[in-house]
Order: sequence, then C-alpha cells, then structure tokens
Amino acid sequence: QLVESGGGLVQPGGSLRLSCTASGFTFSNYDMTWVRQAPGKGLEWVSGINTSGSNTRYADSVKGRFTISRDNAANTLYLQMNSLKPEDTAVYYCANSALRGQGTQVTISS
Repeated sequence: QLVESGGGLVQPGGSLRLSCTASGFTFSNYDMTWVRQAPGKGLEWVSGINTSGSNTRYADSVKGRFTISRDNAANTLYLQMNSLKPEDTAVYYCANSALRGQGTQVTISS
C-alpha cells in the first residue's frame, strides 16, 4: 500500500512537501516515482528515484524546483516542491512498478 499526504492549497511561489508512506512490501527494493494528473488531463510523470536514492530524475517542467528523496528506514518517499506555479495544480500520486497510491491534491492559487 502507498499512502500520500502533504497536499493542500498554496499561493504561487510557495512550497509544499509531499510524503508517501509504504507498507506491505519491501520499500527499499523498488524504484519509486511521483506522477500527477491535472484537471482534465492525463497522467504526467514528475520525478523518479532509484532504490538507494543515489539517482534522481525530473521532468523538465519541475527541474530545479522539485526534489525527490526517500528514507528507506522509514519506508517513506518525499517530494519537496518549491516555487510552485498554478500549472503545478494536480493530484499527485506516488507509484512503483506494481502499486499507485490514492493521491493527494495540490492546488496553487492566489
């Protein structure tokens, strides 16, 4: 199971930190990703991290603003989001090759 938290309503330029807590599987064995779905649009890959956390990747749309990280001891994946823009408004999901969470809503609006 994957459970996201940390979403909310933030003004443009603000920050949020999303968390994704894993249970029921060996978290440290899986590469993890964040994906998002904006209203009326399809799923968009946002960021990925390998099992150890040593390799991270970002979509061009978030590069330099978002940081993905993980704590394998705590079975938790994070997404630090800075300099948020209205176009970042979406439901954010964490996922691995087998599971996807229920999502957390992020709304960027003044």
